[in-house]
Amino acid sequence: MITPAPTVRPPVLFLSHGAPPLVDSVPWVDQLSRLGAELPRPTAILVISAHWEAAPLTIGSTDASTPLTYDFWGFPERFYRTTYDSPGAPELAARVAAMMPDGEPIARDPRRRLDHGAYVPLTVMYPDADIPVLQISLPTLDPERLLALGRRLAPLRDEGVLIIGSGFTTHGLPYLDDPSPEAVPPAWSVEFDDWARGCFDRGDVESLIDFRRKAPGMPYAHPTIEHFSPLFLALGASDDPGQAADQPIDGFWMGLAKRSLVLG
Repeated sequence: MITPAPTVRPPVLFLSHGAPPLVDSVPWVDQLSRLGAELPRPTAILVISAHWEAAPLTIGSTDASTPLTYDFWGFPERFYRTTYDSPGAPELAARVAAMMPDGEPIARDPRRRLDHGAYVPLTVMYPDADIPVLQISLPTLDPERLLALGRRLAPLRDEGVLIIGSGFTTHGLPYLDDPSPEAVPPAWSVEFDDWARGCFDRGDVESLIDFRRKAPGMPYAHPTIEHFSPLFLALGASDDPGQAADQPIDGFWMGLAKRSLVLG
């Protein structure tokens, strides 16, 4: 009788995912590829992306034949031909639904497969697309509620599931004077990123929750807050939201801070 190998518990990630052309950035690809290689191989991947806001919590397609969601415009044609035919994750979808409180509605959208907040980083981390992936919606932008949702999903890690909150540490697109990849980052992006780095180093969750009032560079760094919100689900799914976070990816792209976190 063959005894199955024990499941290795993965960490939780908050990734700054970028637009599809970020895959042309050699430093980002190198950093993210290295991160993927260093992580224990997950049994499945659960992604919560800034690009899918829907309440109640909505579970995306579990059918690998469902096309990707190309939720962007104005890019070269090759970015609309990207595929990522990862296996569907119906078992994970069932587990997520079962973890929600009694009486809390759950929706399903079988037409909604991975958007670029999910598949862009996964094409770099797991290019073979051989791990089941499920995306669920961002059901709220309230940090406290997202922390609670993350805590509810945290037991999935014991089953080898890699939980990824995908957003961007700064996302002030309307305020970029130079959107070229190597642009000098504006002061508001640098200031917010430095503040966030310090909060992550200290595990200062209270300040992060109140980032709209406490962070320098606001509201320019996040004129809308959906790209910072996945952080809170990731913090909630970690062992301790107040831990000092590993920050293996930093720097800027198009002037935006691509700082990303690994949380035990």
